[in-house]
Amino acid sequence: MTVANRLLPWQQSNWEHLYSYIVQKRIPQALLITGNKGLGKQQLANQFAVALLCKTPQTNGTACGHCSSCLLVNADTHPDFIQIQPEELGKGIGIGQIRSLITRLTLKPQFETQRVVIVNPAEKMNNSAANAFLKCLEEPTERTSIVLITEKPAKLPATIISRCQKLAVATPDKEVVVKWLEEVTQNTSFILQKEDLYRNISLAQGAPLLALEYANEQTLSLRNECFEAWMAIAKQLKSPIIIAEDWHKLPASPLLFWITSWVIDTIKCYYQPIVKNLYNPDLNEQLQELSQRLELKGIYTLYDLLLLDRQRLDTQINKQLLFEEILIQWQELNRSR
Repeated sequence: MTVANRLLPWQQSNWEHLYSYIVQKRIPQALLITGNKGLGKQQLANQFAVALLCKTPQTNGTACGHCSSCLLVNADTHPDFIQIQPEELGKGIGIGQIRSLITRLTLKPQFETQRVVIVNPAEKMNNSAANAFLKCLEEPTERTSIVLITEKPAKLPATIISRCQKLAVATPDKEVVVKWLEEVTQNTSFILQKEDLYRNISLAQGAPLLALEYANEQTLSLRNECFEAWMAIAKQLKSPIIIAEDWHKLPASPLLFWITSWVIDTIKCYYQPIVKNLYNPDLNEQLQELSQRLELKGIYTLYDLLLLDRQRLDTQINKQLLFEEILIQWQELNRSR
């Protein structure tokens, strides 16, 4: 990890809150950072960690970047900076990792500053790991701060949440995100028009880092292709089975959000909303057309299925069968119009 002294523009108030802990010498033994994906929670936690580890912090509390502690952080060899995360993509945080952490925490910090543990994503601890992790919170060790990061706090046991100080990272104002995206993309190989910036921000639910990722990967084009397939099924031009076979190869979570957003916007269009308040304002014309010819009760039934499927994504459910069920119900809804 490289020590960076630049705070993301929407995190200033969050940093002031964290810095107040340092100034008042009331550093929390356990801190829970929450917020949607793409808001920079990990970066904020890292900033806090290196500030606690730094020997000569700057006047605003951020790390200097050149003391011996900062150099060790840069080299990923600082003995008092511990990061716990899934060992493999798509896996959870197991009890073995937590037991190893507990063993390390029985020893004193090697430096005179703080020791920091970051667990991200915290909700990935399985039940056994979470139960073992409680020991770290119930029996805090000397000069040790544990930072938990999650976008799904409801999935954490109440016993863990109750033992943490809380910091919520809010979604910033859209204009702040637009300005930031314009700055970070101005020297890149692609230049986005303002209209495309807004579309990517809407697609990312206002999360700046996710909007940037979508812009880099041209995710908007993929969403448009998926929406074309969605409309083709509505017009009985394509088979739900064939589309589901293609879709299960795509990242399931964002795809399921797109589908849900199309359904929500279709419901909104029944009530003539302000276009900019839609999740997909650029698809307004087609969504309006859907709302005028589909039965509202049937759309709500489909919406209930989508809410259930969002919970199922964290299980071992077959993703192709999940999308088949959604698309077949969507096809039947359009047949019965």
